[in-house]
Amino acid sequence: MKQNKKALVVFSGGLDSTVALYWAMNNYELVETVSFNYGSKHNEQEHAHALKTCKKLGVKNTCIDLDFMNQYFKSDLLKSGGEIPEGAYNADNMSSTVVPFRNGIMLSIAAGLAESKSLDVLVLGNHSGDHTIYPDCRPEFIAGITEAIFQGTCNNVEVVSPFCNITKTDIVKLGKELGVDFALTYSCYKGGELHCGKCGTCQERIEAFQEAGVKDPTNYI
Repeated sequence: MKQNKKALVVFSGGLDSTVALYWAMNNYELVETVSFNYGSKHNEQEHAHALKTCKKLGVKNTCIDLDFMNQYFKSDLLKSGGEIPEGAYNADNMSSTVVPFRNGIMLSIAAGLAESKSLDVLVLGNHSGDHTIYPDCRPEFIAGITEAIFQGTCNNVEVVSPFCNITKTDIVKLGKELGVDFALTYSCYKGGELHCGKCGTCQERIEAFQEAGVKDPTNYI
């Protein structure tokens, strides 16, 4: 039974946010998406995949430019940063890919957009595997920003993080149940036409499909 609410999904085009979009469409009467171009190495590939999914599902997408982050912030995830590390998806290996307060900035803007459009809910796809690496994906941050956005918007926008305490493997399993077209999702931090298969996010993606027992449609180099 869908809730009679209107949702805005923070949508990168990656695996997690794509499953979050399908989840939202199963839970809310009306769904839109918002994407951000913040100058990451994989922004262009991610957004191209996001648009394909939006077209397939008939969902409106708004893309907002945040290039100041690439210009002023320090992170190897950004075009202005260093090389993307290869290997395991963990804090020791991936700390250089932290984009300072990225989710805080994006959620604040998304909250303003939701209020402007009279939307009720903000949905994001962070998961438990992000917690050790990215401080703005942790439950404590989500709880704080949820309260701030609720109190700071005239229509009391609600932040919903359905995957905050589950794993990437769980997300793949849920995505299969929801009929997600995983071939239209993009994860590689290096931003090539094909997934590199070596960076932390590619490794995490490969392991999640294997552990979930779901066929991985991804083409790796």
